[in-house]
Formats: sequence, structure tokens, C-alpha cells
Amino acid sequence: MLDLHAIYEVVTFAIGDTKAGSKMGKLQVKNMEDGTILNCILWEETLNRLDSKLFRSNNQIRIVSGTYNEKYNNCLVSDIALVKESKLGLSEEQREELFSNIMSYVNKIEDKKLSEFVSTLLFEHEGAFKITPAAKLMHHNYIGGLLEHTYECLDIANTVLTKCNNKINPDIVYAACILHDFGKIFEYNVDMETGLIEYNEEFRKDWRTHSQWGFTVCMSNGFKDIAKMIAAHHGRTDWGALIDLNEKDAEPYMYIIHHIDDLSAKFGKISISDIG
Repeated sequence: MLDLHAIYEVVTFAIGDTKAGSKMGKLQVKNMEDGTILNCILWEETLNRLDSKLFRSNNQIRIVSGTYNEKYNNCLVSDIALVKESKLGLSEEQREELFSNIMSYVNKIEDKKLSEFVSTLLFEHEGAFKITPAAKLMHHNYIGGLLEHTYECLDIANTVLTKCNNKINPDIVYAACILHDFGKIFEYNVDMETGLIEYNEEFRKDWRTHSQWGFTVCMSNGFKDIAKMIAAHHGRTDWGALIDLNEKDAEPYMYIIHHIDDLSAKFGKISISDIG
């Protein structure tokens, strides 16, 4: 039975084609009360009636009318009402401040060649870097999320380095913090009107992941230590790492970005709803 009072949060939304050639919407929502996931289908006629802004990530909605399957985990939706509209992400002012803060860390890199390499990438792709999310679902999944995640990693690294007793070069740590997820500016597309995040299929034709992009770019420019840190930052191959830290007796420096990245992902702002 359809619960007209249940409030759902939009998780993902995508439009595809049916075998008949018409459009079909695939909407995944989370029940705000018990956290259960509901997968929804919307036929083209419904999509044409509804405002696309309804499907913004983290919007709170009610399903006004629809038909559930027997297990009540799928629903053919015919009408939706907006309960609370979510933010799209960080404000332009917040993004500018974060970019400036990140550049202050670039200025701490003493190796001139490395500093120029990092700053050139940042300024060449400044526009995309300022709006890209850090993930599609897992963490910092909103406009400006990658900026915030990157700065959190740098901030954590700055604290960690004070405990390392000069056992690791700060230059490579700062650079790896900035570049470990930088390939996401190519891996993701974000809709600035709805906040919805999709994978860039053109990028995925040429690259396995953003980690492969970062590893390749750093290796080809002679920054091998940074490349290895990027390759290992997901920790395990089944989590997307190119180097599995559980299977390889890696040098100590290769672990640092993995742990810093993990701390930011787990304790930083997880989604736009955490911003308030």
C-alpha cells in the first residue's frame, strides 16, 4: 500500500531510453524515517508533466501516486510532490575561499618544478575544479565537494606532517592531497541546475578511473612518488586502488594519502544535507 505520508530523499536520478524508443526515468530515493532504499520508474508522460528540479540530489519528496511491486522495494511513480528543496552545493564565495586556501598550500611546495606542475593544472582547470563533486554518492557529493574534500585532506596532512619527524617530504604529501582526486573533474558531470551527478562516459572509454588519470599524469611528468601515492589511495583493488596496500609490502609514504583521504571521506561533510 502506498504511504502518502512517507518522506523520501532523492539519491540518484537518470533518464534512459526504453526498447520502444521512449524516455524512462530511473529514480532512487531513501526513506527519511528508516533509511530503506526505494527504486522508482517514471514513464515519459510522467517525466513531461513534472519539473526536472524535483529530482535534485537530496531533495525531500513525497510520492503522491504510484504502484509498488510485491516486495515494496520498487515503485512505478505517476506523481511526486516536493517537501523540501535541497541546496545544490557550496556558494560561489565559499568555493573561491577554498580555492584560495588550496593555493596557499601550493605555495608551500618548495620544489619549483612540482609547484609549477600543480599550479598549472589548477589554473588550467580552475572552472571545473571549483564545481566538481568529490563523489557521486559516498562523500562530498555536491557542487564544490571536491574543493572541500581536497582542502580537508591538506588540513589533515598539515597536522600529520608535524608528527612525522621529517621522515617524509611535505612537498609530495601536499601535491598528492591536491591531485589524488583531481581526475574527477573529467570523470563526473554535474548539472548546475539540478545538482545531479553522472559519470562522463567519454572519460570512461579512455580511463579506468580518476586514479589512473592522476597516476599517469604524475608518472609522465616524473613525479613517481606522488603517482604511487595516488595509485594506492583507495587502499584495496576492490575499492578502486591500482596498488593494493594489503597485498604489497609498500614503502611507508604510500599509505599516508590513503589514510588522509579516508578520514576526510568519513568525518567530513558526507552530502549536501550536512551543510544545512
